[in-house]
Amino acid sequence: MKKWLLGSLSLVAAVSLNAAVYATVNGDEITEKDIAVLMQTMPNQASFDTLPEQVQEQVINQAIERRLLANQAKKDGIEKDPEFIEALAQVKDEIALEIWMKKVYDGVKVEDAKMRAFYDENGDKFIRPARVKARHILLKTEEDAKSVISELKGLKDAALKDKFIALAKEKSTGPSAPNGGDLGWFGEGQMVKPFSDAAFALNSGQMTNEPIKTQFGYHVIYSEGKESNQKVSFDEAKPQIENALKMETFRAEVSQKAAALRKDAKISIK
Repeated sequence: MKKWLLGSLSLVAAVSLNAAVYATVNGDEITEKDIAVLMQTMPNQASFDTLPEQVQEQVINQAIERRLLANQAKKDGIEKDPEFIEALAQVKDEIALEIWMKKVYDGVKVEDAKMRAFYDENGDKFIRPARVKARHILLKTEEDAKSVISELKGLKDAALKDKFIALAKEKSTGPSAPNGGDLGWFGEGQMVKPFSDAAFALNSGQMTNEPIKTQFGYHVIYSEGKESNQKVSFDEAKPQIENALKMETFRAEVSQKAAALRKDAKISIK
């Protein structure tokens, strides 16, 4: 029962995602729901947001390919194929169960007092590890990276940041280029080691003076912020706590319902 509930939990979470758009394919949107399907195959229950930027790009491209192939299958008349019709009939019960479970989950309410009590009793669970906020410019060659560094030398403060963003948009080969190379906040270990080590060695407002080589190319890194370990505030932790307590109640309700149904059913195990 526990294994079944955990599997259903991931599906409920996927159905509940706000559909941020990562790409479009012939006008069709590739959203978080498409990404969630692929993330279920990743090891160690990896989160898309914590993947290295280049891996995120690979996942998005996989989702694009899946959409293209699915559209082609429909054009080829697969929906009229007897095997498709039979398989569709077999999954109706699973779909009905997942939608029902989502409604149960959405119906769970958690009181603020209960969330506050959980926060106060589990303070050690809400320590955010050290993290940095950075931008980068990814180049194909060391020479290109050194050229960018030369353009930025001598600049400070707002002038350095503005020029860095402009060069990232113009020259970076990474998917963050349109956003000025913005990588947001990340902790140690969330990026490949050479990149992470270099980013954490910088103070806010500094940039790397030498290209940082990784398997993806040569990086020029600019730090926008740096934080040591600190306790997350209740307001910031509240959504996470609410989801955890909702899931706890959800599991209990579904388990109780399954037990009641089993008690009244005629079951023969062979």
